[in-house]
Amino acid sequence: MAATHDGHAAGSASRLRTGSHTGGITAVPSRQVLRWIRRYRALLDEGQALNPQRVKEQGKRGRAKQSDAFNLLRRLRDHEQEVLRFARDLSVPFTNNLAERAIRMPKVKQKISGCFRTFAGAQSFCTIRSYLDTARKHGVGMLEALRAAFNGAPMEFVGSG
Repeated sequence: MAATHDGHAAGSASRLRTGSHTGGITAVPSRQVLRWIRRYRALLDEGQALNPQRVKEQGKRGRAKQSDAFNLLRRLRDHEQEVLRFARDLSVPFTNNLAERAIRMPKVKQKISGCFRTFAGAQSFCTIRSYLDTARKHGVGMLEALRAAFNGAPMEFVGSG
């Protein structure tokens, strides 16, 4: 049942934010943000109940090794402000898809070639990919951006975001 509510909460957050970019919404209503925070904390509590902290065994040195689930739950609780920043600040994307797409091409290149031969080659590749990715985000085609760069007048993108 929690998964249903969890998916519902994430879906409503995403829909509200998508509407904000098209419908002129500049802030999420504070009542809604508080609902999301309460739901987030309830899910963490539920997870904590299913994955309790392990107690140190008598006579053993150091701390007790915790499960991956417990460590993740603790991290999500400790970094609540960062995890839920998208709910308060509409300039923060709901997902990190853009960031993942940005690193996809270097990872594909690395997978195919195994590695870059030189550090300078890796830097050049990343500079070119960054330029082309920024151009794409501004609605400029790859060929148009490359043509401008090769003609000595690379496009300058101000106010990216």
